[in-house]
Order: sequence, then structure tokens, then C-alpha cells
Amino acid sequence: MAWFWTTISLLLSICLIDFPADAQDKGITIQGKTLEEVEIEIERGESGPLLDFREQLRVFIQRISAYARSQNPNFVVIAKGSPELLTKIDIIDVEKVSTARTYIRSIDGILVDGLFFGEKTIGVPTKSESLEKTLNYVRLAKKNNLNVMFMDYVKDVKQAEQSYGFSQELKLTPFVADAKGEDLNSIPTFLKTPFMENSKSILSMVDAKNFLYLGDTSSFGRQDEFALRIHDTNYDIVAVNIMHGRLPLSRQAVETLKYKKLGSKRLVLAHVDIGSAASHDYFWQAGWREGSPSWISGPTKDNPDRHFVQYWHPNWQNIIFGDANSYIYGLTAQGFDGVILTGLESYKYFLGIKDEEDE
Repeated sequence: MAWFWTTISLLLSICLIDFPADAQDKGITIQGKTLEEVEIEIERGESGPLLDFREQLRVFIQRISAYARSQNPNFVVIAKGSPELLTKIDIIDVEKVSTARTYIRSIDGILVDGLFFGEKTIGVPTKSESLEKTLNYVRLAKKNNLNVMFMDYVKDVKQAEQSYGFSQELKLTPFVADAKGEDLNSIPTFLKTPFMENSKSILSMVDAKNFLYLGDTSSFGRQDEFALRIHDTNYDIVAVNIMHGRLPLSRQAVETLKYKKLGSKRLVLAHVDIGSAASHDYFWQAGWREGSPSWISGPTKDNPDRHFVQYWHPNWQNIIFGDANSYIYGLTAQGFDGVILTGLESYKYFLGIKDEEDE
């Protein structure tokens, strides 16, 4: 394992070097290579896809952001996963990589999954090649004044402490857990109190030092029991599913979540999957299946009840935002401070990229 920590230290020191600002727009990395050497091949394919799937996803997120901020100007939008969306590949000259500035202006931050630990498997250190690549996007995000959050998945206290240490070096906002996805259903116990716990009210992402991310909250009991349990913590940000069991969180529950145990305010965000849909989602209708309606595509690898969706299709986008029946309207009406958009890796499905090819 010594090689891993040596590599980490080297990459962290390199990441902190101040490269010329125009290096970002020219697509230069710390090794003099284009930021997206791998993604160029992904995006182009043999004959080129009919749609620019990454750009379609960026545009979708931009529209979500514009709608949400029309309801609440201070609404927070965080993009979870696929940090490569921060850069654009020219559809004519695939060697030309530039910063996706319009997209960057539409979001408040990014959330990186498995930055140092657990990218693929809980407790497994992220490969140095993958880490180096992701740190380029981390630096690009910070250069553009985006908040950078990350989630690490570790097996013990030692790994948790290492992860928190790395976050301090890079001044990132961490969450470290021993479970992933829907199994994120409890408060981690690696630390007795949240990392860099503070008594200040959190009025924007800039103020946040830590966060709590929960997938399924039904294990906490009734909504009021859940809200009071989380209220009894001092996390700066709490990210939860809009649904608690079969019912959406009430406005009263969300309001309770907005206050730390110390009495100061914090941000409450909802995480929403914009790249796939499951048969248990509230909007799912009887008779829906792959190909019916046409924008429902094949099942995800780990869950046959969850299907990729053609996220550029108007009918799907109408479910997510646009009117009083949409997901985003519901979030603003219930009092959420913002949203974490998940499922961004779905564009790779439509490009035919399998997991093993993306390691």
C-alpha cells in the first residue's frame, strides 16, 4: 500500500500548483495531455453518434437550473458524478477541448464519487490513473469558483481519517461512509461529531465544511422521528431523498432538518436521479416498461427495476421540471434549499460504454 500513499501525496502536491489560466481552455493537464484523452474516443465512436449525448445532458442541467432559480433565486444545484462534463469536445475537431462555461455557470458545485476510496468497491483505494484524471477536474472546478464535494467509501476508521486528511489538503467538502447507494441509510460513526463541526449558520455552499448524504431514510422510522434524529446533528449540509418511504417529506419535516442541534441553520438538499427511472418512483405508471413509453431504455446493471431514460426527451424533462407537477417544483414548494442531480453517468449507456471499459 506504500505506493498508493506516495502517489496520493505526489498528486495532491501537483494539483496545488498554479498553472496558467489559459491551460484550461487549451485542454492541458499536468502531463501536457488533453484533459479528455479517453473521453474523445468515447464521444466520437467509429462513425460518431447522432446526438452529442454529453452536451444534451449539460443542456438538460442548465434548463433545470434556470427553472429552479425562477422559483427560488438562491436554489443550489450540485452535479454528482461525471466531472468530465465540465469540459467540452468540439464535434468537428475532436482534439479541441474547452471549458464548458455555460454549464459551469448553471451549477454551484460538483460532487465526486469515490475520490480517494471506493470508486468501484468500498474500501479499495482509487487507482492512481483515475485519481490523477479526476483531480484535474477538481482543480478546474475550483478555478471556476465551484464548491467541490466528495464522497468516499471506506472500510475502517484509518481509511476515514486518511480521506478527511486529503480533503483538508485540497480544501474540499467531504462525506465518508462505509456503504453506498440505497445502503446509505444511517449516520456514519467514524467520528463522534461531523468533520470540522462548527456552530455557524450555513447560508451558502461556500460556508459548508461537511455534509451528510442519505439514500433510504425509511429505517429512521416515521417522518417526524427521522427529522428529529437528523436535527440532533451538526452537519452543515444534509442531502436526502425527497421520498421517505412511500410519501414525500413534508414541508414541516424539511423545516426541521434545516436546523442543527446547536440551533444554527444549515442547507437541506434533495438528490434526484435525472438519468434513470425506477418502477417504484411516484410518477411511474402501470404498463410502463422498456420501450413503452419510447424514452424508457434498458435496465441498469445493478437493478433490473431501474431503467435508463432518454434524458433529452421532452416527456422525461417535463417530469423533472417545468410545472407544478414536476420534481423540481415539488422541491422548491417543500422548502428544500437545493438539489443534487445524480445519474449523470447515464450518457455512457447511450454511447455503449461498459463499466469495464471505463476503468
